[in-house]
Amino acid sequence: MKWNESVLSLKPYQPGKSVDEVKKQLGLNEITKLASNENPYGSSDITKQALYEWNRSFALYPDGYATVLRSALANLYNVRETQLIFGNGSDEIIQIISKSLLEPGKNTVMPTPSFPQYKHNAVLQLAESREVALVEGAHDLNEMLNRVDEHTSVVWLCSPNNPTGLYIHNGDLINFLEQVPSNVLVVLDEAYYEYVTAEDYPDTLAFLEKFPNIIILRTFSKIYGLAGFRVGYGIASEEIISKLEPAREPFNVNSLGMYVAAKALEDQTFIVECKKKNAEGLEKFYRFCNESGLNYYPSQGNFILIDFGIDSDEVFQFLLSKGFIVRSGKALGFSTSIRITVGTEEQNEKLIQFMKEFIKTPV
Repeated sequence: MKWNESVLSLKPYQPGKSVDEVKKQLGLNEITKLASNENPYGSSDITKQALYEWNRSFALYPDGYATVLRSALANLYNVRETQLIFGNGSDEIIQIISKSLLEPGKNTVMPTPSFPQYKHNAVLQLAESREVALVEGAHDLNEMLNRVDEHTSVVWLCSPNNPTGLYIHNGDLINFLEQVPSNVLVVLDEAYYEYVTAEDYPDTLAFLEKFPNIIILRTFSKIYGLAGFRVGYGIASEEIISKLEPAREPFNVNSLGMYVAAKALEDQTFIVECKKKNAEGLEKFYRFCNESGLNYYPSQGNFILIDFGIDSDEVFQFLLSKGFIVRSGKALGFSTSIRITVGTEEQNEKLIQFMKEFIKTPV
């Protein structure tokens, strides 16, 4: 087979352990998964009811224009419908951007550790990846600017950043955007936007007119609790969207996903409640870390990265034996930390007790 070298150089995405896999492996009846930053409260009642009311034919192709969802989002954010692009999760929007702007001879600048799909897609496009290390868990914006040159096509910013949960402050982002060349696309990945409580988190939608070289990525996979439907979207100038559209596969978002996503937007009370409960859960983890002398990053997402100061796989395996699936930091670039999705109050309390038990366990 005449494989592309770029494909051979990459490893496929490795999903975390599934609940069924762990049940079978450990012989446990109850498993709690807090590894993939999913919403522990699921989706809203309006969304669930919408599924019961679905009565359209599965034999028909999806609406290629995403008419209903497009209109709902345009009204929510007060943008034009032609400023939106949809994907099979925001992952696909990242892929569309990479296909449209990256090729041999071009480079892309990104933070590291961060969401791995930025680099993954750059490798597939045979573009140079310029990775800039985080500083105390945050983007090093000055160094990212230093790495931008005449061959740079895309700059990736993840705010709040995955896996640290830190965000880019409003003034810092404005200063950064003012210095990026206007012919470089700046991607603002805001997958955890709805969880943010920081007062100086940027209102990036208000930046669209001043900075026409940005695109904002958001998703229904996190706080809306619709990860299984795979619906993400991008918001940008009409010019950028029109240039990206030819790289989007036809009918790339399924009919049921678009339908429930539009319904989910109707219940903003559910979003507010989930945001509040998430903030309360984070405070409990902070308290545990402070009392236990563990380092952590204050998070604006629905997860927290905790540094145990030892091989993170040891912590992971211990918690797994107790029926909790978390994420070892080894694959995330933090070899002594674990990333935990904030769960329900009961889940958080149980997990914290097990972590206390681990700390007290003799080595």
